[in-house]
Amino acid sequence: MIADTARVSERIREMLSNIDGNVIIEGHFAVDVVPPEYIDVVFVLRRDPEELKRVLMSRSYKESKVMENVAAEILDVCLYDAVSRCGASKVCEVNVTSRDTNDVVQEILDVFNGVRERRIGIVDWLGKLESEGKLDEYLKEL
Repeated sequence: MIADTARVSERIREMLSNIDGNVIIEGHFAVDVVPPEYIDVVFVLRRDPEELKRVLMSRSYKESKVMENVAAEILDVCLYDAVSRCGASKVCEVNVTSRDTNDVVQEILDVFNGVRERRIGIVDWLGKLESEGKLDEYLKEL
C-alpha cells in the first residue's frame, strides 16, 4: 500500500488545530505528514546497524525489509528527512543502541524540558562500519 501523505497531513492539520497542548506523533512518516509549523521537536532514534539487524531478524522481518531498514540507518535517511523538513534546530538525535527504554525516555524528557540540548550528528554508522572493516559486508547485502 502507498500512503497518501498529503491527505494524512491535511487530516493531522485539522486535528492539531483543535488541540491545545502538546501532542506526540510517532512513526517514520511523522515528519512527512505533520505540518512543520506544528512541530516543536523531532526525535530521531538511532541504533547501531548490527544491533538493528539482529533485532529485526529476531522479529521475523523479511530479509529484504531488514536490509532496507539497515541501509536507511547507515545512510542517516530519517535524520536527513527530519532536518530537511523541519530544520536542524528542531531535530534531536538519540542513540538507543544497547540502552534501557527508561533511560531513553528520560533523555527525551530531559531534552524536551530543556535540561539537555538537542544534538545531531552524534553517530556515524558508515564511518564505524568502514573503520571496523565491515562496510563491504553490508554493501554486498544491499
